[in-house]
Amino acid sequence: MIKKRQPPESKRKKPKKRENEIGCRRSMRLLKVDPSGVPLPPTPIQPTLLEDETPMLPPGPLEMTLENRDDNNELFKGFLQTWAEMSKTSSKNTEKGLSSIKSYKDNLNGMVISEDTVYKVTKGPVFSLAVHPSVTRTLIAAGAKSGQVGLWDLTQQPKEDGVYVFYPHTQPVSCLYFSPANPAHILSLSYDGTLRCGDFSKAIFEEVYRNERSSFSSFDFLAEDASTLIVGHWDGNMSLVDRRTPGTSYEKLINSSLTKIRTVHVHPVHRQYFITAGLRDIHIYDARHLNPRGNQPLVSLTEHEKSIASAYFSPLTGNRVVTTCADCKLRIFDSSCISSQIPLLTTIRHNTITGRWLTRFQATWDPKQEDCVIVGSMAHPRRVEIFHETGKKVHSFLGECLASVCSINAMHPTQYILAGGNSSGKIHVFMN
Repeated sequence: MIKKRQPPESKRKKPKKRENEIGCRRSMRLLKVDPSGVPLPPTPIQPTLLEDETPMLPPGPLEMTLENRDDNNELFKGFLQTWAEMSKTSSKNTEKGLSSIKSYKDNLNGMVISEDTVYKVTKGPVFSLAVHPSVTRTLIAAGAKSGQVGLWDLTQQPKEDGVYVFYPHTQPVSCLYFSPANPAHILSLSYDGTLRCGDFSKAIFEEVYRNERSSFSSFDFLAEDASTLIVGHWDGNMSLVDRRTPGTSYEKLINSSLTKIRTVHVHPVHRQYFITAGLRDIHIYDARHLNPRGNQPLVSLTEHEKSIASAYFSPLTGNRVVTTCADCKLRIFDSSCISSQIPLLTTIRHNTITGRWLTRFQATWDPKQEDCVIVGSMAHPRRVEIFHETGKKVHSFLGECLASVCSINAMHPTQYILAGGNSSGKIHVFMN
């Protein structure tokens, strides 16, 4: 028998561990010991703010302090004087019937964009936009993620002289409206739990509502004179606020059946009804029958398959509702008769996937043509699109000066002026 050869044993021997061996030297500072060998006292831990934590501004009115120029600037004084004169004029629009689609398209075709109507107004992404109803001056207001509120008067040249930026909030300004009762007032709502009214005749931002325990998402006017408001919270609650009552608290805090509320919008005719957009559902409530708990909606729309961005009544009659959803669909419902069910009229295929760095799309109605909706687009070349309630595309706003995605858009209530805001704080204006 042939024996298998065994591998040779390793001749390398492990070194013996020495006794009384001196260890590696270590810094006495790292050992928290002073040179004499006495342990140092523990260092106190300094409290640090988390990235998401932002200190709130102090309660009460804030002075209108400009962030982009000197407060004593003569241009700013003239700007305040212009707003004071606007407070004496009526902001009510003369009601007209709907234009025919042909004449509407002709007016849209005459709207153009140029280098003079594009400017970076705020720092960071635009979260909200409003166009002033004035017919003599073109005034655009933008709410930014940084908490800024920027105002741009396009009638002033050069264009940088017409931009005025303020810091009334510390977190994103998600909702912005000019007061229907006083054109010199602008109301802004922020994630920081404050709702303020910028009064340009007094040059202050008054505090309308404050809740340090909750974060706000949206609001709208329950009364035409802007005296009462409905405020939506990110935690699913709603607040009824009466501006005639002293203080900055709510009249009633209501727990809705939604886990989150993204947008709130009041019916333009029957103002006791308002619509809320949640994560997956859309509810319509009656403000006359709200209780602190156990509120059931009059109508619940459950057709949406993914996250909802917004829901709005049509501006003149409220007979339609448009919703924007992350399933790449715009839906239009028939709300002419608010009952237990509202039928779905039209589904419009539209790319609503904006990604992480762009503000989400929110389709809104044209206040002049309530059968048409305005929405941003991810298509190339960059554009803003208008669709009819039947689903047909009416118009696309294009131009060499539009080189980015305008997620948030707003149209002038009576003039053919469209403002679009992108995610860098730049405003693009199409006008005749």
